[in-house]
Amino acid sequence: MPTISFTPADLYHLIGQRLTEAKLKFLVESVKGELESVLSREITVKLNDTNLPYLWSVEGLARAFRGLLGKKKGIPKVKYVRTKDKVIVDRKLAKIRPYIACFVAKGKKIDDYLLKQIIQLQEKLAENFGRKREKISIGVYPFRKISFPIYYKACKPTSVRFVPLDFQNPLSLKEILAQHPKGKEYGHIISGFKDYPVLMDAKKEVLSLAPVINSSTTGKLEIGDSEIFFDATGTDYDSVQLVANIFAYALADRGFKIYSLVVDYRGKKVQTPSFETRAVKVPFDEIEHMLGIKLSEAKIKLLLGKAGFDYSKKKVVIPSYRQDIMHPVDIVEEIAIAYGYDKLPSIPLETYTVGNTFPIQRFLDNARDLMVGLGYQEALTPLLSNKILLYDKLGVNDFGTIEIKNFMSANYSCVRTWIIPLLIEILSKNKHYDFPQRIFEAGLVTRRTNELVQDEYHLAAASSHATANFTEVRQAVEFLLRMLGLRYEVEEFELGCFVPGRAAEIRIKKQPVAFLGEIHPEVLRGFGLTMPVVAFEINLSALFLQV
Repeated sequence: MPTISFTPADLYHLIGQRLTEAKLKFLVESVKGELESVLSREITVKLNDTNLPYLWSVEGLARAFRGLLGKKKGIPKVKYVRTKDKVIVDRKLAKIRPYIACFVAKGKKIDDYLLKQIIQLQEKLAENFGRKREKISIGVYPFRKISFPIYYKACKPTSVRFVPLDFQNPLSLKEILAQHPKGKEYGHIISGFKDYPVLMDAKKEVLSLAPVINSSTTGKLEIGDSEIFFDATGTDYDSVQLVANIFAYALADRGFKIYSLVVDYRGKKVQTPSFETRAVKVPFDEIEHMLGIKLSEAKIKLLLGKAGFDYSKKKVVIPSYRQDIMHPVDIVEEIAIAYGYDKLPSIPLETYTVGNTFPIQRFLDNARDLMVGLGYQEALTPLLSNKILLYDKLGVNDFGTIEIKNFMSANYSCVRTWIIPLLIEILSKNKHYDFPQRIFEAGLVTRRTNELVQDEYHLAAASSHATANFTEVRQAVEFLLRMLGLRYEVEEFELGCFVPGRAAEIRIKKQPVAFLGEIHPEVLRGFGLTMPVVAFEINLSALFLQV
């Protein structure tokens, strides 16, 4: 969970009033945070909701507090100018790091404290929301050193040289990944591609190697600068736009004027940041049902204003820096926070039950313990995924997927039907760490067979090291089955992700319950993996019926 620090004086200035420690604690808890420390020169706050990245700065907190205190209502207005300056995107980046959002902020001279706050927000967004820069990375630059148009290009690893931050001599892109500390830390994100994403201005001066490091010449924001060029690059369009909006609002709260830029995708042009809002119906019936109180429309409008929303014609208007509002329940929650949970009437507990663990859960826990005993580390991956990862990259056919009709991100557009692809993806992100790497997960998958949709508990594991082979993974599966007291048969098996002749299926009473094998080299290349990988997946729900 992100933790941010700032001075009390800065927070009180942005809010427009001083706060007692008790009041500050109440406000922080209202936005799902914890007040970790209050010192004369520093306040530290831990934010517990990863779906609210707009709060990961003192500017975002102050904006929320102004609403809850009734000092400002509704969506704040941002002073911005639409310009025709362009950022031109190379089509070759479509399969590498395709999206970018940019703007220019002008106005206030940057001192040491403000520079640290800008860097803090940059790091929190990139490391937490941006998943350690893989999904989103951010660059801030001195605008005075940049000439438009700017080019976001795909460059060969040895074709471009520049001096990266904290270095004295120019390095090629490939050398940066091998020698620079940031290259060693984040280079794995792009090292598997033939071309690397580079930002370059009209004078062919390199701004940055995304998502790794800025240029020492054009990419170092300094004390005294008053004009900032901002960029966010990433793999998800909506998330890139959201981060740009969050950063633009934070700088606007500081008194900067925002200048939007045109991102030219060679055919499609997008003005960023867009500050576009969206409207959803206010769930009047849900409010009384869920909160137990009856509120007038005027009161609901007032509470929505305190929560930072606009209200018009029975619809709530959501600001561009928030993507967390996905369901009417989210609107009810915001109204409840603005109303005050402490003011909601309590009702007596009328039902008493004794809790217990489901038998299948104890079965799952036993399987987990056995995997840990085999030296595997447990992983937790999302229940939502996408068909490219589940099938295309593994070379297998659709297992019967439940797709999401109105998904928020293409990366999470369906419910997972098996777990092995997600484990291989984890290995691909950790190939710069020591081997052997052995991971497993026990969790739900969902499959459709004709009109029947069924949840199943699966256990999948993957092992990667120089000598990983079929014998290793077969021994692991057979150990699990013997320890669970099950008799089984091993038969030949083929699946696109496995090496032919190096895979098997496990059957119990002639019913398939598991498969295992050596991952095909073509699949490994698609994930940028060089070490052999073996994997298995067991249907624990089917096994449980046999115990």
